[in-house]
Amino acid sequence: MAFCFYFNIIAIMDNNANNEIYIEFTQIGNQMRIAAIDAKTGIEVIAIAPASATQAQMQKLALDKLRRRMEQLKKS
Repeated sequence: MAFCFYFNIIAIMDNNANNEIYIEFTQIGNQMRIAAIDAKTGIEVIAIAPASATQAQMQKLALDKLRRRMEQLKKS
């Protein structure tokens, strides 16, 4: 069983898409689960990073993944 002992949510503005993005950080053992959710569309992606990464690195990873997913959906 995984033990979750760190949880945080922040809201940021994505200037590229002019949307509000919610970033959720949940530490599970040695890893951090980062969820990025676009407030306008409800599109959500999940990324996993080492807990030793900085918050800025984790946030960038999740934001890049969300942007990539939104671009994929636009093309289809």
